[in-house]
Amino acid sequence: MPSKAARTIVEREHYLHRKPPVSFAFSLSESCEIVGVCTFGIPASHHMLMSACPTDPSKVIELNRLWVHDRMPRNTESWFVSRCLKLMPPRIVVSYADTSYGHQGYIYRALNFHYAGWTDMDRKTPRFDYVPRNGKHSRDAFRSGEWVRIRRKPKIKYWTVTGDRRERFSLTGIAGWPIMALPSV
Repeated sequence: MPSKAARTIVEREHYLHRKPPVSFAFSLSESCEIVGVCTFGIPASHHMLMSACPTDPSKVIELNRLWVHDRMPRNTESWFVSRCLKLMPPRIVVSYADTSYGHQGYIYRALNFHYAGWTDMDRKTPRFDYVPRNGKHSRDAFRSGEWVRIRRKPKIKYWTVTGDRRERFSLTGIAGWPIMALPSV
C-alpha cells in the first residue's frame, strides 16, 4: 500500500493518532474496504538501532503501527502481521508493547517474537516525561512554563527476523537484543 495512504489511515484509526515514519506499508482488505494497516519504518533513535544490531544498524526496522478494525474476527492481527513479515526483505524487526496503554504484546508472543526485556530495565534511576498542562505541544509547554513532570512507564521490547532460513539465521547471529525467557505472570 502507498506510504502516504497508510500514514493517513493510522493517524485516524490507531490509538496514538500520530503519523509514523513508513518504509513498508501493508493493508488488509475485505470487500474492497481497508480493514487493517501494518507499517514498518526506520526508528528515529540511532541509539536503539545500534543496540538492536551493533554491526549493521541498517538491517533494523520497527513494526511501528498495527491497526485492524474491531469487527474483524479473533486472531486477525497475528494472521495479518505474519503475512506482512513474509513479504518483508531480510531485516531485524523490533517492536514495543506500550504498557501505558495496557498493552502486553500478546500479538508478538503469538507470532513467536523474541522477548528482550523492558525499556530502561538496566537504569538505576527512573526517567520522566514533561507533559503540557494545557494540552498543547510539549515545546509550547516549556515556553509558557505550564508542564507537569510524570514518571515514564517502560515498554516491553520484542524482536524477530525476516528473510529465508539462511538470512534469518545470519540476522539472529548479529542481533544485539537478547532472547530472554518471558517472566511468569
